Amino acid sequence: MRLTVGLAQIYPKIGDVNANLDKHLEAVENAAGVDLLIFPELSMTGYQVQDLVPEVALEAHAGDPVFKRLLDASRRLDLVVGFVQRDSRQRYFVAQGYLSGGEVVHVHHKVYLPTYGMFDEARYFDVGEGVRAFDTRFGRVGMLICEDFWHISPPYLLWMDGAELLIFSSSSPGRGLDGSERLSGSRWVEQVNQAYGSAFTNYVVHVNRVGYEDGKVFWGGSSIVDPDGQFLVRGHYFEEMLITHEIDLNQVRRTRARLPLLRDERPALVQRELARILAKDEHTL
Repeated sequence: MRLTVGLAQIYPKIGDVNANLDKHLEAVENAAGVDLLIFPELSMTGYQVQDLVPEVALEAHAGDPVFKRLLDASRRLDLVVGFVQRDSRQRYFVAQGYLSGGEVVHVHHKVYLPTYGMFDEARYFDVGEGVRAFDTRFGRVGMLICEDFWHISPPYLLWMDGAELLIFSSSSPGRGLDGSERLSGSRWVEQVNQAYGSAFTNYVVHVNRVGYEDGKVFWGGSSIVDPDGQFLVRGHYFEEMLITHEIDLNQVRRTRARLPLLRDERPALVQRELARILAKDEHTL
C-alpha cells in the first residue's frame, strides 16, 4: 500500500485555540492529495501554556465544538493533532489524537513529562499510563510525543504491538549551538529517528514545530525515515512549511524479509529479565 503523508510543520499561536484551529483547517485545505496529515505536539495550543491549561483544554469528542470541527475535517483525510485533553475527572494531559472519517481512532497521552532544565511539564499535566498501537485504514500505527521517544521502551512496545508506522510529534526547542550547520540537539534527534527506523524496521515520521515562545526557538526539521533507516525527506529548519511525501508500506515487509529482527526478537526473555531486575530493586529499598 502506498500513501501520501503530510507533515504540517507549523508555528502555533500560544494559548489561542481558535487561531490554531484556523491554521489546522487551512493546512487541510492546502493538503491536496495527502492521505494522512500530521501536526506537532500541542499544535492546537502552543507549548508554554502553563497556567492556561484549563482554558485551552479540549475534550476528545464531537460534543466539544472545537474538536468537532477537527473531526469534520478528518472526513477528507486522516489527521493527527496535538492538544491538551481534559478528561471526565478534570485531569489534563498532553495528547495526540488520530482522527479519521469523523471519528476518534486513538488518543495517546504523553508518558514521559520532562521536568528538568527549561522544562516544567509535570507541574501542569498528568502522566499517560499506556503505550499501544492501533489499527487504521493504512495499517497498524503507533504514536508517541516528544520525550516519549527519547526513551527506548515506548517505541519498542509499539513495535511489539504490531506498529509498522511510528508517528513522533514534538515541540523540540533548539539547543547546542556550535560551528556546524545543525544544532547538536537536532542532530541527536535525527540520529535517534534513524536508529529507530532501522532497529525496528518501521517507517518513522517525525513532525516538529517551529517558531518562538518565552525565549525558546523550535527548530522544525520534520522528517520521514524508512525501514532501512534512511531519510526520505527532511523539512527546513526554523521555517513553517507543509512537507509531503509518498511512502510504500510494502517496504516494511521487504526490509523484514532481508533483516528478520522482529522474527528473532525474544519478548518473553525481556519480560523475565525485567521481572528479575524489578524484584532485585524491591529488595534493595
